[in-house]
Amino acid sequence: TNPAVFIPVYQKRRFTFSFLFTARMDAEKVAELRKKRAFRKFTFRGIELDQLLDLTNDELMDLVTCRARRRMSRGLKRKPMALIKRLRQAKKEAAPGEKPKGVKTHLRNMIIVPEMIGSIVGIYNGKMFCGVEMKPEMVGMYLGEFAITYKPVRHGRPGVSAAHQTRFIPL
Repeated sequence: TNPAVFIPVYQKRRFTFSFLFTARMDAEKVAELRKKRAFRKFTFRGIELDQLLDLTNDELMDLVTCRARRRMSRGLKRKPMALIKRLRQAKKEAAPGEKPKGVKTHLRNMIIVPEMIGSIVGIYNGKMFCGVEMKPEMVGMYLGEFAITYKPVRHGRPGVSAAHQTRFIPL
């Protein structure tokens, strides 16, 4: 009943790896293998992710920068609360183990809180909504930092266009 599962087996030589194919593997074995993968524990200013999710707003305020602390001390207004409510709803509707549906917003000045981790937010950059998955490293930053509002300049060779041909003459 279980679908085929691919498990990477890394060899000691650089850049070589092969995939071990197992036709039918119990769900328990898959879960056990996922637990075995050693990832570095994420900590935000000395607090692990599990504890970070349990923090109250006052305790979180002590961990973020002074600008975010000032903003939080003034309370969450209606629009940011509505966004958090919609993110909760999207997480609730998502199947276990699946990513939640994206929630669009114009609130670029919203501070990312631990409750938003794992959600997908469409952040408006003035032209379109940039889909961003909230990660633990983003806590305390603004949503706008992850949706660039301009197109970076791609400098070409000088004097290539017809209007500027006479300006630059290579020697």
